[in-house]
Amino acid sequence: MTIDVWMQHPTRRFLADDMLASLRRWTGATIPETDIPVATTLSSMDTGDVGFGLLSAWCGPRGELVSNDEVADWVRAHPDRFAGVASVDLDRPMAAVRELRRRVTDDGFVGLRVVPWLWNAAPTDRRYYPLFAECVHLGVPFCTQVGHTGPLRPSETGRPIPYIDQIALDFPELTVVCGHVGYPWTEEMIAVARKHENVYIDTSAYTTRRLPPELVGFMKTGTGQRKVLFGTNYPMIGHAHALDGLDELGLSDQARDDYLHANAARVFGLPTAPVTDRAVPAPPGSSG
Repeated sequence: MTIDVWMQHPTRRFLADDMLASLRRWTGATIPETDIPVATTLSSMDTGDVGFGLLSAWCGPRGELVSNDEVADWVRAHPDRFAGVASVDLDRPMAAVRELRRRVTDDGFVGLRVVPWLWNAAPTDRRYYPLFAECVHLGVPFCTQVGHTGPLRPSETGRPIPYIDQIALDFPELTVVCGHVGYPWTEEMIAVARKHENVYIDTSAYTTRRLPPELVGFMKTGTGQRKVLFGTNYPMIGHAHALDGLDELGLSDQARDDYLHANAARVFGLPTAPVTDRAVPAPPGSSG
């Protein structure tokens, strides 16, 4: 079962936001008149033989583009296909901590995503640190973006060194999943993933045929085989398009399974096969 660790079911307000104008130009996408049914996202997954996806909420300084409530509803409707990744208001740190805690303990969300360029704040900004501590407490990964920004925002916040390196030093127990491969700093990203036990890379926003050669080489090493996770950044890239050319990477059967499934299942604590009823984890400190 292939797992997509970074995808969105897009709302109309997400697709219409000005920040995505450059992505619409690249992909030729248009703004829909109404919200897209979730069946469209499931169809993309089915076409690419992707069994499970982590749906990300999007919260930014101007409000929610995809809300945690919407993600929770989609997960409840399709628990055998989706799990949720929360987004929070970085400008309200304690409210953000409480929201993350509620989504994990009550709704079964499996991670937190903050996109640094959206806030113009690198992950070393002090507003992140209470959230990092809560992620460690809850046992969920912090998911973020590395590399240049496609949207018309500064790219500096996406540098793996110093930012990811520093938070991994400050919070060695924190699992960090870095999306979008880090280009043009991919070698920096690989170095940070090698250095830190709990730092991972996901391939969202890159088709298989566009993966940097140094990342493909890393995936064929003993360390890299367990450090890279498959992602699409759907709807920017459809699932079948993202996976086209996979056979040409030259991965061993085990490395291929780790990349498409096993690493994500381990890092996010996901079921190893499709299930019809995902259990919601008990609050930390509770007894079963």
